[in-house]
Amino acid sequence: MIGNAWLMIAFPLVGAFILLVFNRFTNRWGHLLGVAMSLASFVVAVLAFVELLGFGPEERRRAVHLYEFIPGMVDMGLLIDPLSISFALLITGVGSLIHIYSIGYMSHDEHRRRFFSYLNLFVAAMLLLVLADNYVGLFIGWEGVGLASYLLIGFWQFKPSAATAAKKAFVVNRVGDFGLLVGMFVIWTTFGTLTFKGLGEQIAPGTQNGTMLAIGLLLLLGACGKSAQLPLQSWLLDAMEGPTPVSALIHAATMVTAGVYLVVRSGAFFFPEGSGAALAVAIVGAVTLLAGAIIGCAKDDIKKGLAGSTMSQIGYMMLGAGLGPAGYAFAIGHLITHGFFKADMFLGAGSVMHGMNDEVDMRKYGALRKVMPITFVTFFIGYLAIIGFPLLSGYFTKDGIIETAVHHQPILGWLAVLGAGITGFYMSRMIFMTFFGEKRWADDAHPHESPLVMTVPLMILSLGSIFLGGYLILSNRLLDWLTPAVGAPAERPEFHFTSVPGLATLALVAVGAIIAWMKYGRVPVPAVQPRGSFLTTFARRDLYGDALNESLFMRPGQWLTRLAVFFDNRGIDGVVNGLAAGIGGSSGRLRRIQTGFARTYALSILIGAALLTGALLFVGNI
Repeated sequence: MIGNAWLMIAFPLVGAFILLVFNRFTNRWGHLLGVAMSLASFVVAVLAFVELLGFGPEERRRAVHLYEFIPGMVDMGLLIDPLSISFALLITGVGSLIHIYSIGYMSHDEHRRRFFSYLNLFVAAMLLLVLADNYVGLFIGWEGVGLASYLLIGFWQFKPSAATAAKKAFVVNRVGDFGLLVGMFVIWTTFGTLTFKGLGEQIAPGTQNGTMLAIGLLLLLGACGKSAQLPLQSWLLDAMEGPTPVSALIHAATMVTAGVYLVVRSGAFFFPEGSGAALAVAIVGAVTLLAGAIIGCAKDDIKKGLAGSTMSQIGYMMLGAGLGPAGYAFAIGHLITHGFFKADMFLGAGSVMHGMNDEVDMRKYGALRKVMPITFVTFFIGYLAIIGFPLLSGYFTKDGIIETAVHHQPILGWLAVLGAGITGFYMSRMIFMTFFGEKRWADDAHPHESPLVMTVPLMILSLGSIFLGGYLILSNRLLDWLTPAVGAPAERPEFHFTSVPGLATLALVAVGAIIAWMKYGRVPVPAVQPRGSFLTTFARRDLYGDALNESLFMRPGQWLTRLAVFFDNRGIDGVVNGLAAGIGGSSGRLRRIQTGFARTYALSILIGAALLTGALLFVGNI
């Protein structure tokens, strides 16, 4: 099956093609085809994974040549190794559950068939991104998920806010894509190859120079765009304008994790030990995890609160990736478990919206646990996992990142501990405002449990939120599995149940949950958002990220555009138009000489002859 791994990409790609080309003829069964293609891709991924398990650890990097792509530069091929197949299982597994959930969520949308075609297109592009054996194939998949996310975020294009959000995501990601593209240019110029295998053979262990630093920073810029890390995070919260399954697929399990994949796959450019690029990755992750957590504290929109949480959790992954092989297993482990519990919560939020007439304001919820018990239980499991409740998935993966970070980068590690405490607050706030307290529903709201086609995926995702983290991290199962692809750490990390950072994390999480209960669980939640302090406003406005972008880039861009228009109108066009006007005016004046009277012409000839004769006599006398 490894030799036919291209089928993983082909199935959803064919599904997208059929649904888009045959258009309305597939309206009645198009959603079923979309689900079938995603499930078929998942089956291929499972079979390839089982086959890969049959090889010894040193043989678990299998190349699949497809065809000659760019002669003399790169062939198109796939790399099936522990890292890529882990991503493929996550993309197709969680992606298929989201496809199934979407059957119910989008059941009343007249364009449901087109929605499933975009989902299939996205899955195909994401699989190409993680399975390609070279940067060119990765970049094609990278741009493919950018296109698909643009289409999905702006799916309800009749809403101006959705269309604007899609354009914003597209533009911001182009900034990151520019960094990735330039990084690829530098890699090709320096090493003469863009294949992962070729680069691994050429880059000597421990190589550290200015070129390697530049490549690492350029790749980091690409990762920041796709994974919504500072300073390219501004698109993520606005992207919640898309249908909720889009948020679960793109902003929990797949696209926003592509930056983490890029950093880990490109580890040779970030490590040797002490590399400035690696430190930059860790700093970006630490700062972003705090920024996302702070933003999540002040959002009343349930999806935007989860978006801030996504931004924060990917910050943890980037922090782990910035620690090198010692942190890779925890970073990828958190990426996988986060795909489960965050998809669980996004889909849970969609279930709440489904029963609340698409209301997203948590101040208009309350007491929903009584009328939506399955949604509540599954959402609550995801909540426990993300705050790191002991023995659930997030406890093993996130606390593993924190402990490793405190050991290698103490300042960043303790910032991550602080971020965990804030996570305990804002996620508890979300739980109390949505499912507890008194009901604050609108008169026309009739909340009810979602159908099985929506709740069964929630149940499956919640099971992964409970058990997956412990299975991956304990006994270093994931570390040993990833080692053939990403290398072994100099010192094997171990998860400690009673480490100082771990205990401090649990204590802060408990404090955050207690504060949230005192503010939102013990007392009635105001129906109208209080004005709040400067810090509250700071968080509500996304740390003034949009205002900063407007001041630094949009306004100067506007003035530059106006200056260019002025120069074009008054400078370039002024010269051209002035020359034309001068010639036209001169011609108009000269035209007056042509009167049509012979006597005038005779007089002119006489005067001219007299002047010429006088001039000749003058010159002759000289």
